[in-house]
Amino acid sequence: MATLLVTVPSGREGDASLELEWALGDVKIRRTRWRGVLIVRTNLTKEEALRILKDFETTAIFKIVPLEKFVKSKKEEIIEEGFKLAKARIKEGESFAVRCKRRGNWIRSSKEIEIELGAKIKEKVNAVVNLDNPEWYVWIEVLGNRTAISVIRPEEIIKKEVEL
Repeated sequence: MATLLVTVPSGREGDASLELEWALGDVKIRRTRWRGVLIVRTNLTKEEALRILKDFETTAIFKIVPLEKFVKSKKEEIIEEGFKLAKARIKEGESFAVRCKRRGNWIRSSKEIEIELGAKIKEKVNAVVNLDNPEWYVWIEVLGNRTAISVIRPEEIIKKEVEL
C-alpha cells in the first residue's frame, strides 16, 4: 500500500482527483485544509503507483511525493523519526539533502529541521550533504499537527506539466 502527497493547482483538486482515480483505480483521496494538497492512498506498491502516474497523461497534477511515515508535528519527533528512516537507507559516503515543507504553524522553522536533522545524519551515518544533486532526499511535509516523512531517491519525486 502506498501513500502519496499530490500537489495540484489551487481550485483543481476535483480534476486531479479524477485523474488519480483514472490512473490508479481504487484509491482513497483526502483533501487537506491547504488548497492544492491531496493525500492519496492506494493498494498498489509505491513503485507501481509511481510508474503508472509518471506515464499517465495528466493536466491537473504538479508533483507527486511518496510518503512513508506520519508523526506528530513536534520538532524532536520529526528529527528522531527522520533519522531512523535515514539511518535504515542512507549508507556511509552516500549523498543526501533534507527538505522540509511547512504548512501551518505547528513547527517554528523548516530550515531549523533541515539543518538539525541534516547535521545528525552527516555526523552519525557519515553521509555527505549535497543540496544540488543528492542520491537521497529526506523529505518532510508538515501538514498542520501531522508530519509525513520519507527517505526517497530523487527519481521517486514526480514533477508534471500542468495545463492552466
